[in-house]
Amino acid sequence: MTRPTPSSFELLPGADDSPVILHVPHSARDIPQDVRAGIALGDEELRRELDHITDAHTERIAAEAAELADVAPWRFVNRLSRLVVDPERFPDEREEMLAVGMGAVYTRTTHRGVLRTDDVDPQPLVDRYFRPYAEALTDAVAARLAALGRVVIIDVHSYPTARLPYELHGDGARPAVCLGTDSFHTSPALLAAAREAFAVVGDVGLDSPFRGTYVPLKYYGTEPGVSALMVEIRRDTYMTEPGGPAGPGLSRLGAALARLVDDVTR
Repeated sequence: MTRPTPSSFELLPGADDSPVILHVPHSARDIPQDVRAGIALGDEELRRELDHITDAHTERIAAEAAELADVAPWRFVNRLSRLVVDPERFPDEREEMLAVGMGAVYTRTTHRGVLRTDDVDPQPLVDRYFRPYAEALTDAVAARLAALGRVVIIDVHSYPTARLPYELHGDGARPAVCLGTDSFHTSPALLAAAREAFAVVGDVGLDSPFRGTYVPLKYYGTEPGVSALMVEIRRDTYMTEPGGPAGPGLSRLGAALARLVDDVTR
């Protein structure tokens, strides 16, 4: 199996006594040249697709939170675009986003155009990028569990103000901050802390337009020491859409995320 380059993902260490991992899976735009060759879009079309699909500036939000937090969280950051692989999808038929061509390896765009032709074999990308990413993040969670007996995964995402055609559940509310939950891994206390922390941003909703949260499969539904929450930030609260620069709202979000980190660290 071909291993990914060291820049495919990065674990940025936090404090030894921090149980928090800020997971930032969709902030990057980089696509290796050999992977780019398998994408059917022209350069300008690809740039526009990256503008729509990338959770722009979420790495900066996580970095500001880490700087402001009383106890620095750990950060696990994807350094490649989700158009290479999406590390948060199931790599098999369990993934509901296969219905719109957005499994672990996307074949369709945000507007349901062709991203990769149907004859492209996704397995080499899964082997090269998806599995090592999943293994490394599982190891990071295992290390926090071994050190402290608990871990809190906070998944940092953003989403567009207006629904895009690929969204399966986009007909509901689109609050300033959407909290994605899991019935096993998201406790009432974690949810309450997040609601309070992000109230300064605007309205805070639950599981709409995106739901669920990321937990490594090794621990999913079985390890109560693993807590998890997805934070989906509506992009007009901090940036110019699509794909434009960040504005002053970014610092407000960094501070709000830092407050959440502090609350769940105590």
